[in-house]
Amino acid sequence: MEKAKVKIAIVGAGISGLIAAKVLEENGYSPTIYEKTANAGGRLKTDVVNGYLLDHGFQVLLDAYPMAQKYLDLKKLELQKFLPGAVIFQNGKQQTIGDPLRDFSLLIPTLTSSIGNLKDKWKIMRLSAAVKKKTIDAIFIEKEITTKAFLEQQGFSAAMITKFFKPFFSGIFLEPDLVTSSRMFQFVFKMFGEGFATLPKNGISAIVTQLVASLSTTKIAYNSATKSITDHKIFFEDGNEESFDYAIIATEPNFYTPKPVLKKVAWKPCDALYFTAQKRIIDKALIGLVADEDALINNIFYHTSLETGGIAKHELLSVTVVKDHQFSKDALIKKVLQDLEKYCGITGLSFLQHYAIPKALPELKILKNRLDIEDIKLSETIFLAGDYLLNGSLNAAMISGETTALSLIQSLENNDNAKNNII
Repeated sequence: MEKAKVKIAIVGAGISGLIAAKVLEENGYSPTIYEKTANAGGRLKTDVVNGYLLDHGFQVLLDAYPMAQKYLDLKKLELQKFLPGAVIFQNGKQQTIGDPLRDFSLLIPTLTSSIGNLKDKWKIMRLSAAVKKKTIDAIFIEKEITTKAFLEQQGFSAAMITKFFKPFFSGIFLEPDLVTSSRMFQFVFKMFGEGFATLPKNGISAIVTQLVASLSTTKIAYNSATKSITDHKIFFEDGNEESFDYAIIATEPNFYTPKPVLKKVAWKPCDALYFTAQKRIIDKALIGLVADEDALINNIFYHTSLETGGIAKHELLSVTVVKDHQFSKDALIKKVLQDLEKYCGITGLSFLQHYAIPKALPELKILKNRLDIEDIKLSETIFLAGDYLLNGSLNAAMISGETTALSLIQSLENNDNAKNNII
């Protein structure tokens, strides 16, 4: 079958779907993406509110991600780098800890901080060197234990785990107890050690904007919510239907499919709240971590410590909550403001926006870096993609989109070869 005549449907315009489309285009195919919302990007979204750029949740791009380096023009994203460290709040006081080998200004505050002991700080450098020597594939086949158990095995003190690792990685893993797999911890730790946490100047959705702009023959049909899919047809909630030769489900498959999807997706939620302030209490581009066990808030960041494409009249502060709670929106805002004053000494804020994010990260038990064909091939014509098949990261979403697209192409070409041999 001529490539131009092959009808390939992609359900979902998130990162996996966009990368799948990009790979298909690079191989001569012209897919159609069906997206249920009015915008591409999936979980990567940015709003403009009163001139401020607000991401849906505190998100960063680790510029060491191999797939980001492969598929994104990082220079054109105008990435703004965080300093390699954090300000830790405990008992109403703040201390700074970081990597002085990459930013010398962090040397004195790191050495003089009471966060952990000198052995802990030496062990961080030793651990960083150790994970740099490992390949990502090697990390993802190691025996899995919890991150907390892994840190204990490495000999870190209870104080270091509680005051630094727990608040820092809780904000990344979106769970407060460090029960996330040690594979994910080592992978993220490796990425932090080999590069920087960054934010595009125009918000996290700039990644999506760039990927969409890079597609030339792909069509995107927005506001097309899938109701069900058979081996050759997609049925939409508005009553329309479309036929296809091959399809990629690049989103959570929570609709009817020819075969049940064995891997049901569980999700981690979080809350992100934005406030404006007259001044910053963290001068540099450092994330703030709240180490007090009784605090509801986990991490804070002044987005105006980085250069932004928004129009910022005042300082912009984001606050992340990862702990379970039953607060209403108004009660949550009140509690967060109380915590900010009690634990961080921050007052005089004006509330701007709240994002309750029920599906922030997939909750996975077994984490992988590579996909097998049985992971992605639902039927002879339908394939699966998404970070939930691997691990919850932008890198994994890109791997999944690429792998699935290449597997579909291989299947299509095998079928064509079989037909030609019969003829």
